[in-house]
Amino acid sequence: MTTADINIPVRKAATALPSKLRLGSLTALVIGSMVGSGVFSLPQNMAAGAGPLAILIGWAITAAGMLALVFVYQSLATRKPELDAGPYAYAKAGFGPFIGFNSAWGYWISAWVGNVSYTVIVFSALSYFFPAFGDGNTWQAVLGASILLWLIHSLILAGIRQAAVINLIVTVAKIAPIVLFVGVVAVAFKLQVWSLDFTGLGNASLGSITAQVKSTMLVTLWVFIGIEGASVFSARAERRKDIATATVLGFFTCLALYALVSLLSLGILSQPELAALKNPSMAGVLEAVVGPWGAILINIALVVSVVGAFLSWTLLAAEIPHAAAKDGTMPKFFGTENERGVPSTSLLITNLLVQAFLVITLFAQSTYQALFYIASAAILVPYIFSGAYAAKLALTGESYGSGEQRTGPLFAGLLATAYGLWLVYAAGPAYLFMCAILYAPGILFYVWARRETNQRVFHPVEAGLAVALVAAGVAAAYLIWNGSISPL
Repeated sequence: MTTADINIPVRKAATALPSKLRLGSLTALVIGSMVGSGVFSLPQNMAAGAGPLAILIGWAITAAGMLALVFVYQSLATRKPELDAGPYAYAKAGFGPFIGFNSAWGYWISAWVGNVSYTVIVFSALSYFFPAFGDGNTWQAVLGASILLWLIHSLILAGIRQAAVINLIVTVAKIAPIVLFVGVVAVAFKLQVWSLDFTGLGNASLGSITAQVKSTMLVTLWVFIGIEGASVFSARAERRKDIATATVLGFFTCLALYALVSLLSLGILSQPELAALKNPSMAGVLEAVVGPWGAILINIALVVSVVGAFLSWTLLAAEIPHAAAKDGTMPKFFGTENERGVPSTSLLITNLLVQAFLVITLFAQSTYQALFYIASAAILVPYIFSGAYAAKLALTGESYGSGEQRTGPLFAGLLATAYGLWLVYAAGPAYLFMCAILYAPGILFYVWARRETNQRVFHPVEAGLAVALVAAGVAAAYLIWNGSISPL
């Protein structure tokens, strides 16, 4: 996805209508939302905690869970065409405004924290050419990332139609090297390397098969975040049915690329060798096959790809609170637009938060992997409630015709919900505590929005959930303060 695909309108008059997105643009939106930095670091990220067998199991679980989520978004897009803005709208319709708000808030957190991880990996890749950038968290890297952040901010404010040429370059630059990598590595693949310590049990530090599988879960989730991209911009689709088609096409394209990248790499370098690679680890794998030019190619491709993804996710991050503000779930100021129709206030707040976290990465020496773990954990709330809403519709029969089959949608909804809950377990307490700290302040904004619209702030169950969330946030802050857990 790039900015031209999203196509927020340039308004020439107050009555101007936004352009509509066709199937090709929606599919590019889904693929572009997912293919960013994650795929370029998959070899190391997967091998860091698992052997070949656990990685295979991890991909199988992810394929089932994410395919269920694909079917959930496919079903909801056609059954609830009046609901725009994807996961946030579904959670609100199914479980009330407080759950809807937290889905919007969690999606927003995931998007802008993910953008911080993008800037870290970009400058980590550039350190191949300029060593001062280190792992992307030196002061030189943070300065460069800050400049990049506000350049992109200015580009979006100026009107994103101007990024059409960038869109074409970025799309080719991110897909072509990945396809080349898969082809070259497939030819060089050595079965004896791949089967060496197939279970990973020969390396005591990896733990049991179950522990290894758990270690892959947030990695595989990270590379699929964006699968809901077409749903988020459903209001801009020319035909509602294209949202479902685009989501399915995007999912299977990315699943094939991701699985091949991680599994074929295990036939080039052993698990310990892959785990020791610097990210983007695809560069190290290709360098082992073809020499230094392979590393140069991948590092350049990553920079171009992630800059494009950064554009896309900045827009996605701004779109969610903007849409939520329009219906009173978020404070009204998030709904402010400039004369070109860009959600300017939401965009500014988003990028100020990215800037703040960039400074934190400097002092906390935060790594790319720690940041994307937080982003992955934060998005679980909107994903879980999307699945639960699809299951609820199938159980109640709402939006179904008389005699219409509901078993398939019910199974998909329940499986997607179960997959999300499994990911909560796999995430582990450290990242869940960090998410609690980021979620808890959102309650203030929810109260603000409810009072703006003169609505009752909490019902009894919602009040209990709010208290529990604040308590979790306070507990997490205390544990970080006394050093029991690391913030990043």
